[in-house]
Amino acid sequence: MVGVLAAVLLLLLLTGIVVWAVSVPQPAGRALPARERVWRERAVAAARWSAAHDEVDGVTRVLLRRSCPGPDGHPEVLEERVFDEIPADDPLWEARFTEAMAGARFRCSYLNNEEGQA
Repeated sequence: MVGVLAAVLLLLLLTGIVVWAVSVPQPAGRALPARERVWRERAVAAARWSAAHDEVDGVTRVLLRRSCPGPDGHPEVLEERVFDEIPADDPLWEARFTEAMAGARFRCSYLNNEEGQA
């Protein structure tokens, strides 16, 4: 009986340690200097939506991407949403792709206008 009680108490103690370890905030790595932090905030605030596409497992995905210039000058994707998916072997692939890209460009224009008014 004492052994079972000790095992239960040990299990509760271990559970408490795990819960505490998960709840303690972890450092986010190297903090940015103030000048870089301001530049980063401005870049993210100026982020724009654009249409893009890729292919994954034989399916063409038409994407909406919100990106801003990264520290190296290349675009940094902040958010990505799948707008449409088209199987690569679809006989109407080209027509569906063209229509999906036009729709994605329209949606990006709408999102950019909405965020500009906020």
